[in-house]
Amino acid sequence: MARIYGVQLPPDKRVAYGLAYLKGIGIKRAHDIIREAHIDESRRIKDLTKEEEGAILKVIAAHRYLIEGDLNKQISLNIARLREIKCYRGMRHAKGLPVRGQRTKTNARTRKGPRKAGSQIALKRAVSKK
Repeated sequence: MARIYGVQLPPDKRVAYGLAYLKGIGIKRAHDIIREAHIDESRRIKDLTKEEEGAILKVIAAHRYLIEGDLNKQISLNIARLREIKCYRGMRHAKGLPVRGQRTKTNARTRKGPRKAGSQIALKRAVSKK
C-alpha cells in the first residue's frame, strides 16, 4: 500500500498509472519519473519496496513538480489575483460563469448550477400567451 503526498495509490495498478492518481502528474510525467528512478514499468504499486517509494519521492522533489496541495494553492492564488485585478476572466470566476468563451444561453449548467425555479415558470407563461 503505497502512500505518496497523502494520496493512497491503488495497489493493483501499474506504477505509472498509479502515480497518475496524484494531482499534477499525468501518464507522461509518471513514465519519466519511473525511468529516472530506475523502476521496471511492468511492476505493480503493491510490489514496490520502501526504497523504490523513496526513489520516486526523490525524483519528484528533484524536479520540483507541483503536486496536490501546492498545486491547488497555486491555482487558487492565480484565480484570486485575476479577481483582484478585476480582469474579464476574474469577473467570470467571481460570477461562477464559464471563463473560456463558451456559450451560456443554453449550456453551461455545470458552472451555473441547476436552473432557477422562477425562470422556468416565466418561460412557460410567455409561450402560452402567444
